[in-house]
Amino acid sequence: MIRINNLLKYGMIALLANILWVSTASLAGGSHDHDYSDKGTFESIETEFGKYSPQMHPTVTIKISMSDDMRFTPATIQVKQDDIVKFIHANEGQLMHEFVLGTLQSLNNHADEMKQNSSMSHDKPFMVHVAPGQTGTNTWQFTESGVFHFGCLIPGHYEAGMRGTVIVGS
Repeated sequence: MIRINNLLKYGMIALLANILWVSTASLAGGSHDHDYSDKGTFESIETEFGKYSPQMHPTVTIKISMSDDMRFTPATIQVKQDDIVKFIHANEGQLMHEFVLGTLQSLNNHADEMKQNSSMSHDKPFMVHVAPGQTGTNTWQFTESGVFHFGCLIPGHYEAGMRGTVIVGS
């Protein structure tokens, strides 16, 4: 009887330890329930930081790596106004990462919203979700000159410094 009780006791401890480990790993990984499917087709959209149309053809290609050090490389990108940029994002880490273009204010606001509702759907052409070890792409035209921003808005990543700038010259 003592053996069975010990087995049950230690089995419960092991089960609880596994549950805690999985929960902690998920939180540390910044996991959230975005819709990660690559829809591949987006409607035309225009924002204060540029536009997208399904008929666009890239004039410039820029490769960006994402790492679990919470950094994009390069973190600063320079393009010309009206360039149509194809971004190729390589997630070199073990965690999910994303690339979201915007203004500093829109990214800060979105990052705050993500803290409240991490299951928000991200399905705009200026957003890309890249699984560990995978590559994702998006195409965007910068129609205005100025300084724009990008970041990984998975909770904790943006705050840890996973952000960058796009300098658009005329």
